[in-house]
Amino acid sequence: METTRYLLLILVSFLAFSASHVTADFTYSSRLIHRFSDEAKLLRVLRNDGGVRLPEMKNLEYYELLVNSDFQRQKMMLGTKYNLVFPSQGSKTTSFGNDFGWLHYTWIDIGTPNVSFLVALDVGSDLLWVPCDCVQCAPLSASYYSSLVGRLSMIMCSVIYGASIMQDRDLSEYRPSGSSSSRHVPCSHQLCESSLNCKSSKQQCPYTIDYYTENTSSSGLLVEDTLHLASVDDHKLNTSVQASIIIGCGMKQSGGYLDGVAPDGLMGLGPGEISVPSVLAKAGLIRNSFSMCFDDEDSGRIYFGDKGPPTQESTHFLPSDGKYETYIVGVEACCIGNSCLKQTGFSAVVDSGTSFTFLPNEVYERIAKEFDRRINATTTSYPGYPWKYCYKSSSEELPKVPHLKLVFPLNNSFVVFNPVFVVYGIQGISGFCLAVQPMEGDVGTIGQNFMTGYRMVFDREKMKLGWSPSNCQDLADGKRMSLSPNGTPSNPLPTNEQQSTPGGRAVAPAVAGRAPPSKPSAAAHTHLPSSSLQFCYINLLPLLVLWYLLVSSFPIDTGTTTHG
Repeated sequence: METTRYLLLILVSFLAFSASHVTADFTYSSRLIHRFSDEAKLLRVLRNDGGVRLPEMKNLEYYELLVNSDFQRQKMMLGTKYNLVFPSQGSKTTSFGNDFGWLHYTWIDIGTPNVSFLVALDVGSDLLWVPCDCVQCAPLSASYYSSLVGRLSMIMCSVIYGASIMQDRDLSEYRPSGSSSSRHVPCSHQLCESSLNCKSSKQQCPYTIDYYTENTSSSGLLVEDTLHLASVDDHKLNTSVQASIIIGCGMKQSGGYLDGVAPDGLMGLGPGEISVPSVLAKAGLIRNSFSMCFDDEDSGRIYFGDKGPPTQESTHFLPSDGKYETYIVGVEACCIGNSCLKQTGFSAVVDSGTSFTFLPNEVYERIAKEFDRRINATTTSYPGYPWKYCYKSSSEELPKVPHLKLVFPLNNSFVVFNPVFVVYGIQGISGFCLAVQPMEGDVGTIGQNFMTGYRMVFDREKMKLGWSPSNCQDLADGKRMSLSPNGTPSNPLPTNEQQSTPGGRAVAPAVAGRAPPSKPSAAAHTHLPSSSLQFCYINLLPLLVLWYLLVSSFPIDTGTTTHG
């Protein structure tokens, strides 16, 4: 043992001396020794470690050991602490109906002590913002939303069940001064995109996000605080996870955000560095991917770190001007039923924050006319609804509706099983509309309605969109996943939600528009030393020492028992 220490000391001293005097002409090489080779066995005998039997090379035991070692190495290479992470109050998401923009919402906890917020989920933007030190925010009282439900019930003869979640609890307003884990984000921070508008690098970073919906925006100041999450790994009980994230202290909202859309904030899930998935992945908590699932009862799931099943279909995201600023895919063709239409290829933004789907004008006309040709129902119109192709339904059941299929490269296909929006009357189903709208330009939007029935995986490591049919309960046991870390039920979310209120309006409020590019990151850049080879050897020093310690630390666990 004493000899080993002396040898280690001499090795470290020699390497340190060599690294400090290395020249550009010096090359270091070393012969590799396989850990199961005869030479390795001889080294073990010389160190009196021969009691542990090593397998003969290329026999069955040899390969079993290699496979086991590879498996352990792959687990280490993942470099993430958790397989799946979700909000601390549960992975469940729910849509609250028309007056809440048809968006999906989930409960999250922020700060110390933690405060709960009911945030809308939007893959079309990046920032997580919540109402904070409000100057101009949406109403947050439970009584406001209770009265909203009452008025709509009397006027429209229907109930928006989703809003019932507000009846027994007020929504929250975030106050950084009330959280002991809250910190200001200065203008010098690398994620401050508005630093050009700052008078000082120490000033708190302002933000403004303008969304595509007319006059809809959120503005305020950036803060850093704790987001409370949970994880289920290897069939264990839920584990609490805390992550430091950047939050928009939303002091002033406008447009749809004052009308009840996302009244308690919005979580951007885009590819930007400031988004929650990006921050969690950079911190090593998850793999750089997440999934969202939407079922046909207006509920769903969200999981951070989910890469999807091996059997899923997928397609690559497309860059815009050389950058991945949002999730864009390329559709090669569209099919109605078994008929694939010519000249129906287009690019589309995949956006959960858009309620319904928009297609470029020419593509829309070809699809809508073929859909209309295949429908055996009387055409009609519903005032207040944005869709052109609507039909009457004389019974409680809809007539047979053809599937709509999007074809991607490599013949991967995305089948939209129910591309219609059902209109309800006093006595039940009144009719339905093809829930697709035309738009100018050549880039469409695949909205939330097309994603229903799928587990949508946004894999930002491989820059792919994955999808597979799902009932939104298949990642873990549904009962266990609905519990918070301490085993108590999560905040109740409403169940079945009627799709429509006659005469109501359908909106797509939360498609995020990105601000003009800001100046380069204010983060300091690290420069390599002038002698790159010397820098290389200094960095190799710990590796070489580690190699020596590993060689010295035999025996290897071979799964055999040695008797003395």
